Amino acid sequence: MTIWVLGDQLSRTVGPLSRADSDERVLMIEAHDFARRHAYHPHKLALVFSAMRHLRDELRADGYEVAYYDADTFGDALSEYFDDHPDDSLVTMKPASYGAEDRLADLVTSHGGSLEIVENETFLCSEARFDEFANGKGSFDHESFYRMMRRETGYLMDGDDPVGGKWNLDDQNQQFPGSDYDSPAPSRFEPDETTQEAIEWVAEEFDGSYESYPYGGAWADPEEFFWPVTREESMEALDSFVDDRLPEFGPYQDAMLGEEWSLNHALLSSSINLGLLHPTEVVERVLDAYVERDLPLNSVEGFVRQVIGWREFMRHVYRHDMPDLAAANQLDATDDLPDFYWTGETDMACLSDAVGSVRKRGYSHHIERLMILSNFALTYGVEPQRLNEWFHAAYVDAYHWVTTPNVIEMGLFGSGVFASKPYASSANYIDKMSDHCGNCEYAKTKTTGENACPFNALYWDFLGRNEERLRDNHRMGLVYSHWDDKDTNEREEIGERASEIRERAADGDL
Repeated sequence: MTIWVLGDQLSRTVGPLSRADSDERVLMIEAHDFARRHAYHPHKLALVFSAMRHLRDELRADGYEVAYYDADTFGDALSEYFDDHPDDSLVTMKPASYGAEDRLADLVTSHGGSLEIVENETFLCSEARFDEFANGKGSFDHESFYRMMRRETGYLMDGDDPVGGKWNLDDQNQQFPGSDYDSPAPSRFEPDETTQEAIEWVAEEFDGSYESYPYGGAWADPEEFFWPVTREESMEALDSFVDDRLPEFGPYQDAMLGEEWSLNHALLSSSINLGLLHPTEVVERVLDAYVERDLPLNSVEGFVRQVIGWREFMRHVYRHDMPDLAAANQLDATDDLPDFYWTGETDMACLSDAVGSVRKRGYSHHIERLMILSNFALTYGVEPQRLNEWFHAAYVDAYHWVTTPNVIEMGLFGSGVFASKPYASSANYIDKMSDHCGNCEYAKTKTTGENACPFNALYWDFLGRNEERLRDNHRMGLVYSHWDDKDTNEREEIGERASEIRERAADGDL
């Protein structure tokens, strides 16, 4: 039986490849049309293709026969493969993306082979365990799931109780460090020959080829590629985070600084989502350091929650609610994504910085994703599918199973399957958690008028537009009490300012 290693399952520690003998054949396919489906950031494409090629070379050096194909489509590659190996049987782990399992099985069968699809071991929580947890419910609670995962793994547990007496220390993780804060630099990896070839190939093969997008060269001139592309580099990146940035990860994980794109964030999501690191080893490395060095519990718990709680929860919410989740739009938002999500050309300092980081690196951290990029799109009225497509294309760690629940549900309140309220805010939150407002052309304290911060008018306009849907939400009572305090004239001024903002954004003049 031949082991088919998919491009986001590059693990030798779990799955069929981890149990294979070196005389077993391995199949790997670079499908170039797949890479053209979205206007992917060049760092994302270079990362995936370089990581695949490095694993290919490592396996061959260890004696494996690796059948490696670069082709336009999976079908083209499989046709060539089965010409060379008629009637072969393949085995692969279940893809995380909706529908991919059936599509791959049909392709293999149509070429005369057979495909066995086994459990995807790159995740911690099995499908059966989550289904038992869900128990047929139509909506899901992350906190309950997270506590279940803590109990079953034993991570940060003291018998039946959480270490420290509290399950969740998020209230200790919302501090602002000050504009002069200087975080430890993350690891940067110099591209070797294989990576450099992938970078150059991506630049030649895909530049300007996105005719369906308004900006074919949307990601032009990113900074030099630096992401880990091998397991060895990924382990080094893990060590760098644990040794240097984990101690202060917790209190400042929600902070945003214009001169600190990475702060103390782990920057491990791309390696985990490719299979180069397993969530178990990442969490246990952090927990070992917690014991050995007496690290702050809020930093450790906050990180553990992201890995064994949120990441696993997103995977299973996606699995349960597709395909409806991808099309969800309960607020009936219809606007296009403003041009500056592609160009970065806006006078709004927070958005310019967040989009600029994505353009340069294919990355911004989770609060920038939620409370700037998604928050603006939510209050502006962007159709959820448009923002989801942008996230999927823009980020080095993005896959459909990752972005769809995070963007459509958490960011844009698309379905209500787990988000209990829309995460909308005015400039107050951004000013509290960032240094952007002090250097911005817009006034954070003004809602209407010439230079009023767009977030303020859009926020109140959002509440007004969606009052029928949101007023009865038990978490929205306080904000609607403030909306009730506004008289007719003030509401009209807010609406006029919001309309002006939309017109200017559509014209590329915000």
